[in-house]
Order: sequence, then C-alpha cells, then structure tokens
Amino acid sequence: MEYFIKEQLKDDAELAPALEFVHFACTSEDINNLSYGLMLAEARDKVIVPAYSGIAATLRQLAHAQAEQPMLSRTHGQTASPTTLGKEMANVVARLERQIKQIGAVELTGKINGAVGNYNAHVVSYPDVDWPAFAEAFVTSLGLVFNPYTTQIEPHDNVAEIGDAARRANTILIDLARDIWGYISLGYFKQKLKEGEVGSSTMPHKVNPIDFENAEGNFGIANALFEHFSAKLPISRWQRDLTDSTVLRAVGTAFGHSQIALDSLAKGLGKLTVNPERLDADLDAAWEVLAEAVQTVMRRHGLSNPYEQLKALTRGHGITADSMRAFIDSLELPAEAKQRLRELTPGGYAGLAAQLAKAI
Repeated sequence: MEYFIKEQLKDDAELAPALEFVHFACTSEDINNLSYGLMLAEARDKVIVPAYSGIAATLRQLAHAQAEQPMLSRTHGQTASPTTLGKEMANVVARLERQIKQIGAVELTGKINGAVGNYNAHVVSYPDVDWPAFAEAFVTSLGLVFNPYTTQIEPHDNVAEIGDAARRANTILIDLARDIWGYISLGYFKQKLKEGEVGSSTMPHKVNPIDFENAEGNFGIANALFEHFSAKLPISRWQRDLTDSTVLRAVGTAFGHSQIALDSLAKGLGKLTVNPERLDADLDAAWEVLAEAVQTVMRRHGLSNPYEQLKALTRGHGITADSMRAFIDSLELPAEAKQRLRELTPGGYAGLAAQLAKAI
C-alpha cells in the first residue's frame, strides 16, 4: 500500500518532493489498528446496533400486544405460577437493551506511536514536536478514542470488549430462540405458512421452527469466535507477535454470523401468531398452581402448616377447580379472603405481569 500510494503521488508536482513522508515513522500496526477501529465503528453504528435494536422493537410490540394474555410458567419444566406471554417478551427486551447499551458504550481505541509505542523514530527526526498531542489529535479526528500506552500493537482490549458485549446479547437471544421453539412445540404459537415450503421430506404436515433453529446455530458460531477473540486478542508476546493478525481477519465472520442469526430471528418472529385457546387450555388444566396463592394467604392470617397442607393436597394429585375450592371452603379464613381465593383462577393469577409488560 505504501508503494501504491507513492506511485499515485509521484507525478504530482507539489506532493512528489514529500513521497518519503508516506508512512513516515509508522509501523504497519499504526495503520491496521486504526483501520479495524474505523470498520468496527461503522459496523456498530450502521449494522450491529440497528439489528439488535430491531429485534428489541419487535419483542416490545409483542410484549405490549400480549401483556394480558395469561400463560402457564414452567419452572424446571413443571407447571408453575402463571405469567403472561407479554411479560416473558418484556423480560427479553430489558435484558437485550442493556447489552445494546454496553455494545454502544465500548470505547473503540486507536494509536499511532511507532514501532514499540514510544515515538522513537518521531523524536529522533523532529525532537521539538509534541508527538503524543499530535498523535491524539489525529486519532480523535477519526472518531476513535486515543490510547497513549501501547506496545507495537494497540492491545485489542476494545475488540474483546465489543465481542464480549455482542456475545452476551447473542446468548440472550439463544435463550429466546430456544424458549420460542418450545412454545411452538406446546402450541402456544402457530407459524404462518409459507407457500411451497417443505417442512419434512417424509411428513407433509410439519411446519418446522427452522428460523429459530438457524438463529441458534449462527449465534453459536459467532459466540465461539467472540469467545476466542476475548481470550486471545489481548495477549501478545512481549512487544509484538503476529498471532493477532490472523485472528482479526475473522472479526467480520463473527459479526456476519450474528447478522445471519438476527435476520433469521426477525424472520421467525414475523411468522408467529399467538394461539390463545391453547394457552388458556393449559392454564385451565393446572389448578394446582393456585396452591402458592392459598398457602400465602393462609400464612398472612396465621393458619398453621399452610405449606404442608397444600403439599398434601396438590403434590402428585390431579387438582380441579372443585377440589381446590372445597379446600378453600374448609379453611378458617376471613370471609373476604376466602371469597377472593374462591374467585381466583389460574388465568387470573398473574400478579403484576400485565402491568410490567406494558411498562417496558
């Protein structure tokens, strides 16, 4: 590149006498680190953050639209206190937006201080120049943060940091993709049909959640690379070794797989329709989840052994609306508390879930 630039300038009458100032006092890493910093800055601002933010916006819309749709929770895979579908989406929005902020907050740093970071050649050539100030002015003019303390290379801590933040965001979205995959399996979501799409070569009825599976797979590839960047790039033997050079060439690959995953996830979310009948049916078959409500009210009013009584009633037994209400009727509770429990249903026992979902 140095020779190419000199070739372009040699016939210019004004610039030809200054050809030897092309790459003056620089090491190759003075150029490379700034180039990577600029690529990462543009990618973050124009591609990476908008892509994550687009997913967050879609999930926020779903959180608001389904804020009041009750859903059976499944802690440890077992029936548990109800939530709402919107609240579960709001949880993801809150987590994802935190990581988006952290991706945006990473300082993308740069240096231009010579062969080992000490301005050796600069000072011997022009001893009266304030080289640190000159270097800082140049680096910051590019929109990067100046790093005054380096070896031959900028230490790549910033690449590790932005990769770690992206990896955390990807991990959150892997969690989402797996959960939605499961909800589709339970029938809580249906998928819009795509004309001509084949779900299985032998089972014509299948509509597979392939977009969420593709997202999970590509997030995994990206995260494997990001993890290696974090472990390897901040390490360089003494003042410089070349192990970083070949690894940095995969930065675009890592973000590329993240982008493929984000596109797949967006596509999958766009195909979903909620199946309220299935959600409501699961709740109506899980009256045992009201045991938490009943035993907590029993505690408030000083009844003895509430947990043990509810455990004996519910654990391993089929509980119906009638059996739960019969148990409530047997309790020595104030009339108002007893009536409130009798009117409670699994679908109506979601706490502040709807309020929290609407507030995201």
